[in-house]
Amino acid sequence: MRVAIFGATGMLGKALLRQWRDDEIVPLGSAQADIRNPDQVQRAIEQAKPDWIVLAAAYTDVDGCEINPTLASAVNTHGAMNVAKAAALAGSKLIFISTDYVFDGKNASPYETNHARNPINEYGRSKADAEEKLAEILPDCCIVRTSWLFGPGGRCFPDTILKVAATRNEIEVVNDQRGCPTYTFDLADAIARLCRSDAKGIVHCTNAGDCTWFEFAQEIIRQAGLTTIVKPTTSDKYVRPAERPKYSVLSVASLHGYGIEMRPWQATLADYLPERARSHAELGSSLSNRA
Repeated sequence: MRVAIFGATGMLGKALLRQWRDDEIVPLGSAQADIRNPDQVQRAIEQAKPDWIVLAAAYTDVDGCEINPTLASAVNTHGAMNVAKAAALAGSKLIFISTDYVFDGKNASPYETNHARNPINEYGRSKADAEEKLAEILPDCCIVRTSWLFGPGGRCFPDTILKVAATRNEIEVVNDQRGCPTYTFDLADAIARLCRSDAKGIVHCTNAGDCTWFEFAQEIIRQAGLTTIVKPTTSDKYVRPAERPKYSVLSVASLHGYGIEMRPWQATLADYLPERARSHAELGSSLSNRA
């Protein structure tokens, strides 16, 4: 199987390149194709001739999307449409990475794949619009919704918490938003298995379990062996451009339907922490060599 990965230089893209085994992978970063440019996208797909395309390229800065909704739409909606149209012409299958933020957070139980989309911020809106358009362009595409993504080699919540904890004895973290942390390497493995299962439709794909950001931070600090005190606070203390859903836990019944189960999010930190340390060491070495 030949697989083209758009967004190969991003946090999830890097995990996909490392984790994917036994298939031929064609990595595509923005240098190879800007997904906002349909001609570049079509050329890249024509050259790659993939059986599957994984669209992991996106504008994921939630507050940035709120400030610049035009850019969010250009990348996350129209960029996705460009890839889907090119995939349809080439006869390639498509997995599109979406988000829990397509929901409004008013549920009290996990969101199923058939729950109505009702985003409350521009990032979620741009992804929800893409989901609807892709279903029209490529009805058999697979939409993989995930949440609270973290991993080495990119900006993510655990990395931020560890950096802040290194300089403070006490930190405050919001305790009124609940979701499912998802480790990039585990998600990458699941995506590869979905491709091999010829997945179609919407699949919710997260690590098992849920928590608040406060609970997530507590576990990060504990497993890192730090003594920083984590205190709970509320979202209204930290006003940001984009509103976040209070509850965005995704039901993974659709993932289990393909015989795929992901481990508890707490277990992934034992892998993330040394991977983060290695990534930081490699970055430091690279910068030293340039000096």
